[in-house]
Amino acid sequence: MFLTLTHCLPQLSRILIRHVSTQQQNLSTKLVLFHDPSAQLSYMELSQKFYEAMKACASIKSTPIAQKLHAQLISTGLDSSIFLQNHLLHLYSNCNLIDDACWVFNNIEYRNVFSWNTMISGLVDLGRMSEAEKVFDEMPERDSVSWTVMMSGYFRNGQPEKALNMFVSMVQDANCVNDPFSFTCAMKACGSLADMKLALQLHGLVEKFDFGSNVYMAVQNSIMDMYIKSGKVSYAERVFLRIPNPSLFCWNSMIYGYSKLFGVGRAFDLFNQMPERDSVSWNTMISIFSQHGFGVQSLGTFVEMWSQGVRPNSMTYASVLSACTSINDLEWGTHLHARIVRMEPTIDVLVGSGLVDMYAKCGCLEFARRIFDSLTEHNAVSWTSLISGLAHFGLEEEALELFNQMREAPISLDEFTLATILGVCSGQKYVSIGEQLHGYTIKTGMDSSVAIGNAVVTMYTKCGNVQEANHAFELMPMRDIISWTAMITAFSKIGDIEKARQCFDQMPEQNVVTWNSMLGTYTQHGFWEEGLKLYTLMQRQGVKPDWVTFATSISACADLAVLKLGIQIVSQAEKLGFGSNVSVANSVVTMYSRCGRIEEAQKVFDLIREKNVISWNAIMAGYAQNGQGCSHAGLVTEGKQYFYSMTEDFGISPTSEHFSCMVDLLGRAGLLEEAKNLIDGMPFKPNAAIWGALLGACRTHCESKLAEVAVRNLLEFDVEESGSYILLANIYLDSGNLESVADVRKLMREKGIRKNPGCSWIEVESRVHVFTVDETNHPQIKDIYRKLEEMMKKIEDTGNYKNAIRSLRGQGYHSEKLAVAFGLINLPTWMPIHVMKNLRVCNDCHLTIKLISLVTSRELIVRDGYRFHHFKNGFCSCGDYW
Repeated sequence: MFLTLTHCLPQLSRILIRHVSTQQQNLSTKLVLFHDPSAQLSYMELSQKFYEAMKACASIKSTPIAQKLHAQLISTGLDSSIFLQNHLLHLYSNCNLIDDACWVFNNIEYRNVFSWNTMISGLVDLGRMSEAEKVFDEMPERDSVSWTVMMSGYFRNGQPEKALNMFVSMVQDANCVNDPFSFTCAMKACGSLADMKLALQLHGLVEKFDFGSNVYMAVQNSIMDMYIKSGKVSYAERVFLRIPNPSLFCWNSMIYGYSKLFGVGRAFDLFNQMPERDSVSWNTMISIFSQHGFGVQSLGTFVEMWSQGVRPNSMTYASVLSACTSINDLEWGTHLHARIVRMEPTIDVLVGSGLVDMYAKCGCLEFARRIFDSLTEHNAVSWTSLISGLAHFGLEEEALELFNQMREAPISLDEFTLATILGVCSGQKYVSIGEQLHGYTIKTGMDSSVAIGNAVVTMYTKCGNVQEANHAFELMPMRDIISWTAMITAFSKIGDIEKARQCFDQMPEQNVVTWNSMLGTYTQHGFWEEGLKLYTLMQRQGVKPDWVTFATSISACADLAVLKLGIQIVSQAEKLGFGSNVSVANSVVTMYSRCGRIEEAQKVFDLIREKNVISWNAIMAGYAQNGQGCSHAGLVTEGKQYFYSMTEDFGISPTSEHFSCMVDLLGRAGLLEEAKNLIDGMPFKPNAAIWGALLGACRTHCESKLAEVAVRNLLEFDVEESGSYILLANIYLDSGNLESVADVRKLMREKGIRKNPGCSWIEVESRVHVFTVDETNHPQIKDIYRKLEEMMKKIEDTGNYKNAIRSLRGQGYHSEKLAVAFGLINLPTWMPIHVMKNLRVCNDCHLTIKLISLVTSRELIVRDGYRFHHFKNGFCSCGDYW
C-alpha cells in the first residue's frame, strides 16, 4: 500500500501546484504534499500532509483543488480514514459544495460526533435549517458543539426564539455538559428579543455554572451586550463595574449603552476614560454623535481619529457621511468623498450607500443617482437610500418607480425598504398602494417586524384612517416606544385626547419623546392646564426634559398667560442649558408677548444668536398683539404699502393669510366697501378666515347688511364654530333687530352649534381664579359685585359711559369685569392687573375697563382671544381697533 502511495505523490504534487493561482502562491507550500518522491512516509505523516493540504484549500475556497484532493484520497485508498473524511467534509462545506459534502457524509461508515457536527455546520451556514434539524435529530449522541451549532444557526437565520428553545432543551439534557459558548449564543438571541425576564434567568445560570468569572471574558461581553440590547443599561453597568480589567468590547459596549441611558455627554466622558482604543471605539463614538444629532462633533471626532493615526474603515466613513447628511453639510461631504476616492482602492456598497444618501438628502439627486449607478454591487440599503432621498424632496412618483425597479432586481426587500416606501404612501393619493404594501407584508410574514408595524400605523394615520391604524397597532406582536408614540399621535390627530392619554398610560415604558408627544397633544388642542400638569408629573418622575419639552411647556404658559409658572420653567430650561436653543427662546418671546410684557420679549429676542423665521414672526406677532401692528394700530397706509410691495417689489404672490390681514386692516379702519372690493378681486376663492375678518369689522361698525353677506359665505364652508353666529347676532342686537337675533339663535340650535362659554382668569398669590358670566361660586363674589357696582357708578359719573342697549342685554356682568374687580380688591395699588379671557372682549366691557383705568389711575392689562389691551388713564393701546 505504501508503495502505491509513494508513486502517487509526485502526481498529486504537480496537480496542486498547477491549480494554485498567482495571488495564492503563499499557500502553495502547504498544498504540496511531498516534493521528494523517493521519500517514504508513514500513514500518520501522509494523513498530516493531506490534512494540511485540505486546510489550506479551505482557506482559499478552491473548488477544483478540493475535488482533486478528494480524487487523490480515493486513489491512495485513504478515503476510508474517518479523520480525513471529516476534514474532507469540512473542506466541501467551506467551499459551499454542500451536495458533495452530503455525499461524503452519507458514505462515512463509522461517523463520529465531529462528522455530524461538521455536516450540521455546513447546512447551517447555507441557511438550510430544516435539513440541519433533520441531521441533528438523527444524531446518536451529541456534545455541546452540536447544540451550539444549531443555536447559532437559528440565531443567524433570524429565528432567535428557536435558538432559545434549543438552549432550554440542551440544559434539560442530562447527557450534555454545558459550556460557555452555548451561553453566549443564548444571550445573543435573548438580546435580539429584548426579553429582560429571560435575560435575568440566563445571567443567573451563568453565575450558577461559574461562567461569569474573569476567565470567561466572552461570557462577560455577552452578558453586557444582552442587557444593553434589552434596554437595561443599568444592569450592564453593574456587570461592567465589577470587571477588574474590562476588554475593549466591554468598553465599546458600555459607551453605546451610556449613550442610550444617559445621553451623549456621559458616553463621551467614558470614551475619554478608555485606557486604549481601537477602530470600533472611534466608530462607536462617531456614530453616537451622528445618531443623536451632533453632526459637528461627529466630524470633529473623525478628524481627531485620523490625527491619531487610526485608519478609518467603511463603518467610519458611513457614520461620518451620515453626520454630514444630518447637518446638511454638502461641502464636508464632498470633501470626504474626495478623500475616500484618493485613499481607498474601491468604494464598497456600505460607503456607496452612505454617499447616495448624503447627496440625495442634500438635494443633489442627479449626483446621487450617478453614484448609485457606478456601484459594482447594490444591496437593499443603497436602493433604500436613493428611494428615501427622492421621497425626502416630495418626489413620490419617482420614488415609487424606483421601488418597482428594485423589485425587478435580484434584491430581497427588507423591513427598512418596506418601511421607507410605506412612508411614501402616507397620503390620500397613494393610500391604495399603501394598503397593497400592507397586504404584502402580511403575506410574507414581515408584518411581525416592529419597524414595518410602525410604518403601517403612521401610514394609515397620515391617510386619515385612524381606525385602521389602531387595528394595525393592536395586531403588532411586538411594540416599541415608537409604536406607542405613533398611536398617541394618531389619536391626537382626530382630537381624541382621552384615548391618547389612555395609550400613554398603558405604555410599558416611556421616554422623553413619549412625554413630549402627550404634552404636545394637550397643548395643540387647547388643554394647556392638563399639559402643564403633565409637565409637573414628568418632573416628579425624574424624566429629564429636552428642548422640545421646554418649548412646548412654555408655549402652554403663553396660551394660559400664567407668567409666574412660565418664568419658573424658563429658569429650569436655562439651568439645563436649553436657554440658548432657538425654539425655546422663540417660545419665551411668545410667552412674554402674550402676557403683555413686550419689553421682556424684545430683550429675549435680541439675545437669540441665530434667529429663524419663527423668531421674527414671534416678535412681530407680539408687537401686533400689544397694539403696535399695522392692523391693530390702525396704520392703514403703512399696511397697504407693505401688502402691495410684496408683489411689486419682491415678486411674492399674497396668500389667503395676507388677504385676511388686509381685510382685517381695512375693516377695522371702517373701510368696509374697500375691504369687500379687495375680496371680490382676489385671484382665488376667499376662505372662512377672510369672511370672518370682514364679519368682525361689520360688528365693530354695526354694518348688518354686509355682515349678512359675510355670514352667507361662511355657511358655504359649513363653519360650526360659534363665533361667526354670535357676531351676527350681536350686530342685530346692537341695531335693535330682535327678530333677526332670534332667527340666528334658531339656526344655531338647528345646526347643533353651541356658544363657547366665555371665561376670564386672573393670577393672585400663585393661585389662578376663574370667572364666568354672572359668577356666583367664588368665595369673594359678594365683595366683587359690590366693588363692580362702585366702579360702575364712578364711570357713569364721568359722563363718558354710554350703553343705550344695556336694557336689551339684561343686568349680567361679563367675566372680564368680575376678574378686574377681583384684582382691584386683592392686588396692591401699584401693581398692574393682568386679566385673561378666552373670547374677544365686547364693546361694553372694553369701554368699562378703559374708564375704570381712568377713575382708579390703575394700569389694567386684558388679553382676550385675539390681542392685548393695555388700559391706562382712560386709553387703550389698541386705539379702539380690535
